[in-house]
Order: sequence, then structure tokens, then C-alpha cells
Amino acid sequence: MVLQRRGAARSADSKAALRDGRQEGRSVSDTEWQSESQAPVVPEKATQGAETQRREWSWVEATVWNERMLAALGNGVRGGKWFSLIDKVYRPQTLKAAWHKVRSNAGAAGVDGQSVKQFGWRAESYLAEIEQALKAEEYQPEPIKRVEIPKAGGKRRPLGIPAVKDRIVQTALKLVIEPIFESEFEESSYGFRPQRSAKDALREVDELIRQGYTHVMDADLESFFDTIPHAALMRQIEERISDGRVLELIGLFLSQDIIQGMKRWTPTGGTPQGAVVSPLLANIYLHPLDRQMKQQGYCMVRYGDDFVVLCRTAQQAQAALEEVKSWVEQNGLRLNADKTHVGDCRQAGQGFEFLGYRFEAGQRWVRPKSFKALRERIRVKTQRTRGDSLAKIIEDLNPMLRGWFNYFKQAHPLVHEMIDGFIRRRLRALLRKQEKRPGRGRCLDDHLRWSNAFFATQRLFTMITARELASQSR
Repeated sequence: MVLQRRGAARSADSKAALRDGRQEGRSVSDTEWQSESQAPVVPEKATQGAETQRREWSWVEATVWNERMLAALGNGVRGGKWFSLIDKVYRPQTLKAAWHKVRSNAGAAGVDGQSVKQFGWRAESYLAEIEQALKAEEYQPEPIKRVEIPKAGGKRRPLGIPAVKDRIVQTALKLVIEPIFESEFEESSYGFRPQRSAKDALREVDELIRQGYTHVMDADLESFFDTIPHAALMRQIEERISDGRVLELIGLFLSQDIIQGMKRWTPTGGTPQGAVVSPLLANIYLHPLDRQMKQQGYCMVRYGDDFVVLCRTAQQAQAALEEVKSWVEQNGLRLNADKTHVGDCRQAGQGFEFLGYRFEAGQRWVRPKSFKALRERIRVKTQRTRGDSLAKIIEDLNPMLRGWFNYFKQAHPLVHEMIDGFIRRRLRALLRKQEKRPGRGRCLDDHLRWSNAFFATQRLFTMITARELASQSR
């Protein structure tokens, strides 16, 4: 009888595990879901590793991904595909968690003109409407409002702004499906991923260079977010998700109309920059490239659509370029020929740019575009015609300077000296203007009157001082 009970328990465990993402067809009701999460149905192996799983997956939404679902991630699901996910998307707890994330991110209103603040006035009612629309398969996203934001060099970058309700649904969708793909993404991918950052990617590049991987293939995908082929992307998603309604929801977001001014059109490719799910979809599409480069033995570091391949020899770097070219062409993308090159980063003139830095001749510099962008921001805040007090201007400058330094603190110290000097010159010119005196504040008298020590007493943030303090704390 004891053996029979154990066998029955295994059978029950098996059926419950299937309901958690391995069964076909049927959704799990809220009642079933709650009772399942209370039942001791985690396989013994998963139970032993539960604490490790909690640490590794601490970033997931606990109302969606309980220990049983996380165990399924670790142990694998039948056929490698997940079923019955849509009910997790429209569950009130998921939508509420998604709304909290959207509210904390704020952002502009979409085409319907509804701001995050306005949504918040009737959030409970609106969330119930979203839940009902998703349940009844009546949900239709609004068109995306497209704006253009300035880039360095006078260029402009398109940015999509979904309606608030659509940002909530996309966030709920992301909360449900992201862990499925995160469990398979390669270590070489750093962009737009939980518990990973640009600084992590830069540290990996530094380490590889120290190990002798100095011949670098620096690649740039041309208009990547606008050119991802929808059909190919959906095929990759379908390799892991078989819930037809979730796939349909993703398809709705990919085919959202775009409105810019008086123009309206339906995209045939790409994912709008600014949409909540776009970074995840981009990583899904580039995952096969990560995997292929790893299988070929290459050391690639990728952050979104920006990536480098570091090699020991020029021949290997050139071969890596050919490998990337072949994959890109086969997958409907394009390399920007002007921004893709191979070089030995130890040599002057052969360095490469990655995530705002320039690696060249054994040093980390700030790439010219990033340096110029900061100078322009400083100019705006220190216009000589600005009527504010010096204390107010410094109060305005300091947060920007701290943030910039925190990211670029590993740059060559000469960069920090140049920025500090530039700011003080701008402030001296401004102070002269306030005294109705002509000139740019570059004479010796002005330097002595408004010395470096003077600006220190005014609590102006200086990068060289911050660098020295950071060195002492190591």
C-alpha cells in the first residue's frame, strides 16, 4: 500500500507539473493555480536546489513565477515549449505589478493623450477593463506615437511611445515570458537583461583584452530595431512558447500602427524603440548569433545591437567578421559598413568604440560623440545669459556631472581634467557677464579671483577629486 501511495503521488506530481506549462490546450484557472502552489509537488531535485533558484531568480515577479514554475525552468518542460500562459498575463496580480512598474517609469502619454497620472486616478477600474478585454480576446492596442529625439552630430532617433494601457499589457507579458528566454540566453549578452549592465559588459571587454584578445571585430547593425523580420522573430518565439493567445498578443504589438504627425502606417518589420517588450524581442532574435559565435569558439560581448568580438590574431578577427556577415545576411539584417571594422586595439588609430568608451593603445578613453554630448549639456546649463546665482547653477550641474563620472570613471584621467577645466572656464565667463564685464574669463586675474579652490568652496563637483577619492576607497 505504501508503494501504491508513492506511485499515486508521482502521478499527481506529473499531472500538476504539466498544468504548470507542459500540458497542451487547457488554461489553469486561478483556483487551480492557488491550490497547485500550495501542494508539495516540486520534484526532489528541484526542492534541494530551491534556495539556489530563489537567489538566481530573485528578480522575477513572484506572483507569476512561483517555485514550481522556476523548477520547471531548471528541469525543462515537455517538448521544450510552454503552454497555458495567457491566464498568467491577465491575472489581476500580474496586471497590478505591471502597473506599478509603468507608474514608476512615468513617461509621456501615447496617442490617446492619457498620462500615467491620469491612468492612476482610476487605475483599479482601468486594470479590470484590461483584464476583461484580454480574457474575452477583445484587446486591441492603440497605435504607437512616434517622435524623434536628438542624437549627437545633429541627427535624430525615432522613439515609439505606446499608450499607458498598452505599456501595462506589454509589461505583464514581459513578466510572464522573460524568464523562459532568460534561462537560455548566453553569458555574452548583457543588454536589457535583469541583473546585468553596461558596466558588466565593459569589465568583460577589459578582462579579455588583458588576456591577449586584442584583435577586435567591432560590428554595427544598421537600423536594427526597424528591420527585425517579423516572421523569423515569431518562429524563434514559437520554439519556446506554444500558447496561441500569447503568440497572437505578441503579433498585435509587432503590427501596431505608427502615427507621426499626420502620417499613419503599419510596420512590416522591426520592433518600435520605446516599447516595453522591444529589448526582450531584440535579444531573442540575436540569441542564435550569440550561440553560434560561442560554438565557433569566439569571445563575443554584446549589449543589445552593439557587439564586439575579441580575438588573439588578426586572422581570427577577420574570420569572425565573415561569420557575422554570413549570419546577418541569412537573417534579414544589415551591417553598417562604415561602422564595422577589424583592428588591433593596442595600436594607435586601430581602437574600437563600445558603450560610450573608446579602447585604444592600452587606454580607455571617452568616445568623441559622448565627450561632445557632455560639453553641449554643460553649455546649455552655463549660458552666460543665465540669470541664476552661481549656487543655483552648481546645484543644477552637480547631479549631471556625478552621473557622467560614475559611468566614465574608468576613462583616462586626462578626460576628467579636460571636463573640469571646461566647466570652470564656462563659470568664470558667466560670472564676468553677471558683473557686466566683457570677456571669456580666461585671463590670469579671473583665474586668481575665481580659483579652483573658490569653486571647491562652492561645492562644485570635480571629476579629478572624485577620481582620487574612488582610488583611495579601493
